[in-house]
Amino acid sequence: MAEISSVLVVRFFAGDLLLILLLLRSVVALTDDGLVLLTLKSAVAEDPDHALAAWRDRDASPCSWPGVSCRHGRVTALTLSNASLLGYLPSELSLLTDLETLALPRNRLSGHIPPAIAALRSLTTLDLSYNFLSGPIPAGIGDLKSLAHLDLSSNRLNGTLPPSIATLPRLAGILNLSSNLLSGRIPMEYGEIPVVVSLDLRHNNLSGEIPQSGSLLNQGPTAFSGNPNLCGFPLRTPCVASNQNPNMPKPSPRITLNPSTVNATPVEVEGKRRPAVTIPILAAVVAAAVLAVVVLQWQLRRRRSDGEEKKDGEKEERRGGGEGEVYVAVDDGFVMELEELLRASAYVVGKSRGGIVYKVVAGRAPAVAVRRLSEGEDGDSGGGSGDEWRRRRAFEAEAMAIGRARHPNVVSLRAYYYAQDEKLLIYDYISNGSLHSHLHGELNQTAVPLSWAVRLGIIKGVARGLAYLHECSPRKYVHGNIKSSKILVDDDFNPYVSGFGLIRLISGSHKLAHSTSKKLTSAHLAASASPYLAPEARTPGSLITQKCDVYAFGIILLEVLTGRLPGSKTDDDNVDLEGFVRRAFKEERPLSEVVDPSLLHEVYAKKQVLAVFHVALGCTESDPESRPRMRAVSESLDRIGESQ
Repeated sequence: MAEISSVLVVRFFAGDLLLILLLLRSVVALTDDGLVLLTLKSAVAEDPDHALAAWRDRDASPCSWPGVSCRHGRVTALTLSNASLLGYLPSELSLLTDLETLALPRNRLSGHIPPAIAALRSLTTLDLSYNFLSGPIPAGIGDLKSLAHLDLSSNRLNGTLPPSIATLPRLAGILNLSSNLLSGRIPMEYGEIPVVVSLDLRHNNLSGEIPQSGSLLNQGPTAFSGNPNLCGFPLRTPCVASNQNPNMPKPSPRITLNPSTVNATPVEVEGKRRPAVTIPILAAVVAAAVLAVVVLQWQLRRRRSDGEEKKDGEKEERRGGGEGEVYVAVDDGFVMELEELLRASAYVVGKSRGGIVYKVVAGRAPAVAVRRLSEGEDGDSGGGSGDEWRRRRAFEAEAMAIGRARHPNVVSLRAYYYAQDEKLLIYDYISNGSLHSHLHGELNQTAVPLSWAVRLGIIKGVARGLAYLHECSPRKYVHGNIKSSKILVDDDFNPYVSGFGLIRLISGSHKLAHSTSKKLTSAHLAASASPYLAPEARTPGSLITQKCDVYAFGIILLEVLTGRLPGSKTDDDNVDLEGFVRRAFKEERPLSEVVDPSLLHEVYAKKQVLAVFHVALGCTESDPESRPRMRAVSESLDRIGESQ
């Protein structure tokens, strides 16, 4: 009976599927969710890999079927990737009311996305990428308030971008609509998409100006490339005045990084209109002549400085970029070309005062982290060409100083890019988040707390990295902004100090050619650095010294030991973290009242924990002269565990 029923189901059209399944309900024991899934099997005309062969109507439950996950007997996930399924999406899938994940990428599904999909109110992930789906994107997807990940890329979808998708309240992963046939303008609502969302609108037929609002200002050019009729920042293509919204302020022209468009039409400089054509032509000729002299002067100075750098043994390779652009690999082993970097997929992984950080993946090459620097005080193009040359030379001097820092516990700078309005730093990508996220649960609320052995290994590595930065140059470098969020860890929990040299590049101090000798002050720091700021540096304009780094490292040690946030006040004492620990030791409180509760079961580590507390208290002495140097701190930590 079951076999005959299955044949009958296949022979009926989609409109009769539910009726047939209701008839089958009287003769089989399969659950309602299982019957709904059979409508998908019936909508599949070809299943060459037999992915659905085990979906049988005689089963009592679909929960053991390949690609199906359940909770409490209800289907919560349907995942069938790269199964070569040829067919369409039946509307009956909307009856899976507990479905949280619908992932059918890399198949051969065609037809429209059923509007009834808007009924899947529990859906958090919708991935229908790499199929042959056509028609418009259902506006009802904007009603899926739990949706965090939406990928409809590489289909044949047409129509306009639904504004409602951009306002999904829990969108936090990917919004990928690339490689379709979507047209029209990008709605202003797309500026409300959170910065952490990886937006990808590449390779469509979108047109008009990219809205200069919200998170769209923080996107890189790769999010919009492949739309010939799109214009405006961050693309190099300028918008024609007649096509611009007169109520929207015109964005300042910015240089982006596509070397194939170096000869694109320049944006016209705004100013008073001249009644005659002769004046702008004459001005252009004069400007070109001045520019030629400046470029010649710059090239002569560049050749002379390059010769001096070669004599000093500097290793750098210039790999192109357009006029006024510099792309330099500071590491001989870095082989990624500028054009390859720009065409790669980019995903936002972080944002801070220093700018946006992207994870960039190019083919089979290892991922890199690209920091797009925020515009500092010198971010405008004001000043003469000589000032611009000095700014560039200062930036390059700072970048090369960062690039020379090579240590197993310091994030390595591999290359940098400089243009007048665009500055990029390319680093190794460290895959496992920051120490801050692991200590305070921001990476994964269900993550296992760090063991003592892991914490001790991390702080030892960080101490070695900081000690190296303090001593690797006669200039006595200062990190200036060390905190737990600047300590990255890989999958093996090896630590890496990040952010070295970043403050000087974004603070505007690189206006002068010799900014590497400039002193850092507390004015350069963001407010988030204040819990780690040494007492002597809390007065605005105070100098940031290596002893300030030692103090900040001591706060990190206390953070690791106690599991507490440095800026939080304790309920009983109303003092900061350093004051709380110092008072607890003075009053000889039990260690259990101070240490992170997740470490209490590791009784064997008590002596090591106490030893690290004493190192931390030494680092956080109020008198900077009483604090040890980072080299001594590192050596003290390395001895912990050797004899205990």
